[in-house]
Amino acid sequence: MARFLADENFPFPVTEAFRRLGHDVVTLADIGKAGRALTDQAVLDLATADARCVLTLNRRDFARLHRASSDHAGIVVCTFDTDFEGQAGRIHAAITAYVSLTGELIRVGRG
Repeated sequence: MARFLADENFPFPVTEAFRRLGHDVVTLADIGKAGRALTDQAVLDLATADARCVLTLNRRDFARLHRASSDHAGIVVCTFDTDFEGQAGRIHAAITAYVSLTGELIRVGRG
């Protein structure tokens, strides 16, 4: 399964459900970086340095970073959805269409 870094605005229940699907997901809190007001670029850099794809709800800013450079381990941008289990399943389905997430921007909407 793929490796991910969930940024601070990503819902923790989705993170937990995604872990149950077998994915290796860490949060900024897990790596001791929560509450530091990291820039989006800093979050992307942390993820890339650890070969992790970013999970975020911050669609606009991370799409802009992707357009500026696709030299990253992947970005999954999601629309907020209170169906946390369903959202984890949709992310899982979306990423399985890719051989590699490196350099990809993947958009996942509500169910």
